Amino acid sequence: MSSFRLFDLNPEQYRAATHGDGPMLILAGAGTGKTRVLTARIAWLVAQGVDPASILAVTFTNKAAKEMRERVAGSVNSEQAKLITLSTFHALCVRMLRKHAHLLGYKENFSIFDESDQMGLMKKLAARIHDKENPLDPNLARNVISKAKNFGIGEPEETGTALGSLFSKYQSELRTLNAMDFDDLLLKARELLRDHPEAREDLRSRYQHIMVDEFQDTNKLQLELVSLLAGDERPNICVVGDDDQSIYGWRGAEASNLLEFERHFPDPEVIKLEQNYRSTDVILKVANRLIKNNARRRGKNLWSDRTDGDPVRILSAADDKTEAEFIADEIQSSGPQSSKARPWTDFAILYRMNAQSRQFEEVLRERRIPYRVVGGKSFFDRREVKDVVAYLGALLNPDDDNALLRVLANPPRGIGAATLQLATEAGAKNGKGLLAILNDPEHLDVSSSRTRGAIQRFTEDWGAYRIQLQTPGADAAAILRSILDECGYFEDLKKSCKTDEESDNRQENVRELLNALSGYCQRHPKEGARGFLDGLMLEQEKEEEKAEERDGVTLITLHAAKGLEYPEVWLVGAEEGLLPHERSKSEGTIDEERRLLYVGITRARHRLTITHCATRRKFGSVMSCTPSSFLLELAGEGVESGSIEEILSAPMEEADILDGFAQMRAMLNS
Repeated sequence: MSSFRLFDLNPEQYRAATHGDGPMLILAGAGTGKTRVLTARIAWLVAQGVDPASILAVTFTNKAAKEMRERVAGSVNSEQAKLITLSTFHALCVRMLRKHAHLLGYKENFSIFDESDQMGLMKKLAARIHDKENPLDPNLARNVISKAKNFGIGEPEETGTALGSLFSKYQSELRTLNAMDFDDLLLKARELLRDHPEAREDLRSRYQHIMVDEFQDTNKLQLELVSLLAGDERPNICVVGDDDQSIYGWRGAEASNLLEFERHFPDPEVIKLEQNYRSTDVILKVANRLIKNNARRRGKNLWSDRTDGDPVRILSAADDKTEAEFIADEIQSSGPQSSKARPWTDFAILYRMNAQSRQFEEVLRERRIPYRVVGGKSFFDRREVKDVVAYLGALLNPDDDNALLRVLANPPRGIGAATLQLATEAGAKNGKGLLAILNDPEHLDVSSSRTRGAIQRFTEDWGAYRIQLQTPGADAAAILRSILDECGYFEDLKKSCKTDEESDNRQENVRELLNALSGYCQRHPKEGARGFLDGLMLEQEKEEEKAEERDGVTLITLHAAKGLEYPEVWLVGAEEGLLPHERSKSEGTIDEERRLLYVGITRARHRLTITHCATRRKFGSVMSCTPSSFLLELAGEGVESGSIEEILSAPMEEADILDGFAQMRAMLNS
């Protein structure tokens, strides 16, 4: 061991790091140092004389694998570190398949198809399958096939349906091309280990010590892989996880893999890591109170020796605009330009749905507070938002060919790419816009009757929409919403989504943009829709840096926040239907929603504020909201409840007044 010191570990961490042979389950609560323990265990094994080449550690993301690699490199000598296998599940499968591809009928130089490769092949094959009653949508087919593979389902035996036929043809074509897609990597690796004893024994003898991080996030297929690789005797398998942070059930993760660990690997050593090094004890007590309401869990009680700390605030707001403005003002009063001079990166705003970021992005921009959207694109950079902005741009400016091309593609209008290419070239030659060329009788005459009909339908409808928008007093948001409904935009958007969760998020983003347009037009009736669009474009020109590299307040979904931490956290939108999500009651996933809130709470290091609103703009209108039922479970010691309006009406302290003047001066100077 080059630099790792075991005596720095607490007693439970030490037990886990120095465990001998046989299976071990490390229940690592939030912020309890699981990466440190895994690193220490690897270093200890090497110090005991274990061959570094026989150690395998599997993580879920490249980022986690890279962090583990860096830590291990500082704990053992460089030559030993190179021999240890630290990888993601997919990278491990590639390594196994490259070596034994011939056993599955592949050459070792097989190609790996990414998403665009898959879509190209799907479209080509779907075009050959004719089903008038149920025409195949290549995007939807790809999502269904991907989901089936992640549940461990390979090529279907029955191909009586169009989808079954496409699945079979797709797999056959991949094999002909000596290629696999990302889902195949896991499926084929399982097949290799299950059906080919020589490969199984080779890999088992190679990897004598197996470690799996974030075990609660494994799915059925990944559990099978690990079990086949570990063997039937008492394997040296060590898994680390926390069932209380199992929040990916919607994408196939099975918390039961961790809850029923003993069924797969009998008589394991079970060690609980409960000392938290991240949060104050006040925050942890609130988190413990919440998560104890989940019936099916392994009992843990997080604690910290940091017994000081502010109470957790639960604040109500009249509406979501008040919520956003209050939080932005609080951040500004503690930021770099205040007497507290804290960096913007100290602050994070966590939310359940991507669409919630829009209101916060707007108020932070108004106050010139830098921000970064992590775990997703900025609201204004999302595909569906860009689509709707293109609709508005093409309606306002008939010569905006780029916007019109985006409109014609989303959803497709039956006007082919070749037709549009010819029209674009003709426009460039004659100095006319695309819309004018499409309306030109000469261009229509050279098109097929089917294409001609599609062009005429579109141009007639589009002309009518433009007249509606130009009518004095027209409601631009209502007109745009009607256009999207009539053209089937939302149905097309849903087809491109892998999960209901993604579909809900994307549709809500569109509605949020329409809300923003409606609000702008009410506040600025003279500028109207054109002023709204100009404002968006001017802001986007300033967005040159990548969000992840920018210094600023963090805006992040609860799902993306897992594994991260911030000194001060605002957890917003704690309302029924939002958190817990309305779909969770019908799907029986309330426990997962509670775990999601638990993850959010345990991101906060020093200070946590949870907010909820009386009304919120949703689906294009103002809706009444009910506080989340989870808030009742948080109530107790260390929690203070109140309203934002009460705080705003209280007299300001002298320091706050001085900070206000300082911020005004800073803004004027900039």
